[in-house]
Amino acid sequence: MATDTVRYELRDDVAIIALDDGKVNALSPDVIAAISAALDRAEGEAKAVVLTGRAGRFSGGFDLRVMREGRESIIGLVSAGAELACKVYGFPLPVVAACSGHAVAMGVFLILSCDYRLGTTGEFKLQMNEVANGMVLPAFAVALSADRLSKRHLSRAAVTSEAYTPEGAVDAGILDEVTSAERLLDDALAVAARYTALDRASLAGTKRRLRGATIQHIREGLRADMELAASGK
Repeated sequence: MATDTVRYELRDDVAIIALDDGKVNALSPDVIAAISAALDRAEGEAKAVVLTGRAGRFSGGFDLRVMREGRESIIGLVSAGAELACKVYGFPLPVVAACSGHAVAMGVFLILSCDYRLGTTGEFKLQMNEVANGMVLPAFAVALSADRLSKRHLSRAAVTSEAYTPEGAVDAGILDEVTSAERLLDDALAVAARYTALDRASLAGTKRRLRGATIQHIREGLRADMELAASGK
């Protein structure tokens, strides 16, 4: 059950959404839906959100079992992932990522969607591995990468699938800060607590102005991709 993988906790005014499937935190349609539902709940009762994973693993990306089911399953999963990324990117509350270890593919794009992104020290890899695995980067991932990554690293991360250490990910623009594993959640909660003082309407309106065009571009590109896929071309 996805609800077993996605845990929700309200701590003071901060909602903690934690992913833990005991494995790689694969993002299936059910898990994506559970994250989205947790965000809806947070919007109604919190002032900020922390999104994190299990110790050593934030997310290994899309669920490969679903990707192997065929074209329609791939289309549905990628569409759901793109919509989740848009939802987080434009979310009317501050969203802090606490990257608890490895983050690959959609795991990285989910981090890029967050407002502030902490990682943890250790032998961990953050990588957009699509090209290395013979795939074209989805349009939504290209848009997010162009919006958030350092220009110096955009081609290295997106085109040549460079794998980054947590410290290297800060320079690349995937993360904002690295802290110890022991301090990760506390530090993320401290950042989120500071953000709870921000005026909600002003934050939401500024996000719309700053990111609205990117979100619209992602959704228009997604529709075009889905129409092309449906035509079989």
